[in-house]
Amino acid sequence: MAKQRRDDRTRLILGLELAVVLPAAALVILSALHLMSVQRDRGVEAAIQRDFTQVLQVSEKQFNQRAYDLMDAVRADFPAPGQACAINLDRVLAAHSYVAHVFVYDPDAGLIVRSQPSSLKDAGFRDEAADFSHMMDNWMKMQYKETADEISGMQVQKRGAPYYFFHNSAPRGEKHLYESVALFLIKGDSGDAKGIGGIAFDADYLRQQFFPEMLDTVMSRNLTEGHTEKNPAVMMVRVRSEYTPLAAASGWDGGAPEMERNLEGAFPGLTLAIKLRGTTLAALGQRFVRINFLVLGGLTLLLAGGIVLTHRNVAREMALARLKSDFVSNVSHELRTPLSLIRLYAETLELGRLNSPEKYQEYYHIIRKESERLSALINNILDFSRIEAGGKEYDFRETDMRELVHATLDSYRYQIEQNGFVFEEKISENVPPLCVDREAVSRSLLNLVNNALKYSQQRKYIAVNLYRTNGSVKLEVIDHGIGVPSQEQEKIFEKFYRVGDPLVHNTKGSGLGLSLVRHIVHAHGGEVSVNSTPGEGSKFTISLPVSTGPGDGKTASRGDQELAG
Repeated sequence: MAKQRRDDRTRLILGLELAVVLPAAALVILSALHLMSVQRDRGVEAAIQRDFTQVLQVSEKQFNQRAYDLMDAVRADFPAPGQACAINLDRVLAAHSYVAHVFVYDPDAGLIVRSQPSSLKDAGFRDEAADFSHMMDNWMKMQYKETADEISGMQVQKRGAPYYFFHNSAPRGEKHLYESVALFLIKGDSGDAKGIGGIAFDADYLRQQFFPEMLDTVMSRNLTEGHTEKNPAVMMVRVRSEYTPLAAASGWDGGAPEMERNLEGAFPGLTLAIKLRGTTLAALGQRFVRINFLVLGGLTLLLAGGIVLTHRNVAREMALARLKSDFVSNVSHELRTPLSLIRLYAETLELGRLNSPEKYQEYYHIIRKESERLSALINNILDFSRIEAGGKEYDFRETDMRELVHATLDSYRYQIEQNGFVFEEKISENVPPLCVDREAVSRSLLNLVNNALKYSQQRKYIAVNLYRTNGSVKLEVIDHGIGVPSQEQEKIFEKFYRVGDPLVHNTKGSGLGLSLVRHIVHAHGGEVSVNSTPGEGSKFTISLPVSTGPGDGKTASRGDQELAG
């Protein structure tokens, strides 16, 4: 039956642990597999790349929209058909400083090209102006009809007439700068094409103002919050055939871009690029996976710790349940023994089978002693019940400790001698009165003496010493019994605990005596300890303070702080 109970408890513990372990293990394994798939498929990089692609698309639209707005503003100031002349075109240039060159080509009147007057002081710009005029003159003479037809065939934009853009490499001394040129049709009142107009953005304006401002603007508008905090993204624009930036946003730190997009519309020949500042997508993905693996490892350790604690708590509860079961069995036996003796001797007396007064007195004495034993056991159980409920009360009064110890031992002396024990009692003369609960201290002493009686089967010796030392009064109970192993000397003061020695388990007991002693001593502000060697005996020492006490003539209530621990 005991084995069956142990098997049931084992299955219960295993069931509880599996109920925690299996879901936890499944969660950890699935999380690890997910992280491995993210690492294998570069999921983090792919997610950020999708964001970057969207940013580049939106940025291109914003670039083009801004360029169209600027072109529309210039075109609105262009002279009407038939009124194109140097003076009117110079007015257009003066009103729009971001324009380097404007021109009008009329198939009948020819080409008129004007360049920004304020910039013609620079020799490099003059070379550029001459090169632009020569290029446009050759192009219009050879490609006018094809260019006009192409512009006419373009879909009309939502804002203004369609533009035909191309890029030019403008010479500035030893350098060649990127220049965007827009062509549009000039129509008469009847809607027929009368010529072609052209506007060229100033190369320095694009490089130093337009692109840096637009890059910072689109970065602040279009990048998600997650990319702008710890690892902000930065952008740059470069000429498609070059790798150095034409212009870059604030914070561009060089390095290879993560994503690029070839621009169309207003800025052909340019590439828009984006990257993370201070890191790369690959490094960011590796960091993400590494951090998540660390977090997963931490969670795994926490789950493992939780499982260990669960096992420990369940095992402790099962052990406590076993101890309680043993307690009920042992107490039942201890109650049955004195009750059986009392009944036996009472029935013998009742039947009048004794024929000598000495026998009557012996039976009366046995009945009284067994009654006292039964009362002591019941009092222990009641005290334990009160302590468990937190309602144990002590009546502290000034007490002569010498008289209390002597009276207690004297009432128990007959039982000690009847069991064949050598008994020594040493009570020092300098022991002062203490403020204690007389009944509780007496019960503590009797519990210790009773333990010595139970567990001293071979060498039957008990000594009780009472003396004062170092500001405290010490009460010692010494025996030459089986002793207590060092690893169990702290546990014996716990409720229901009994040493694993076979002799202990063959001797019936409740497992409450020492736990009650500890609670009583702690309630008096003292300490209880044991010094024992297996096979040689034990010395239990109660130490009570002399100078302090819980109170005089007062009743104190103490909860089960010690037993609960």
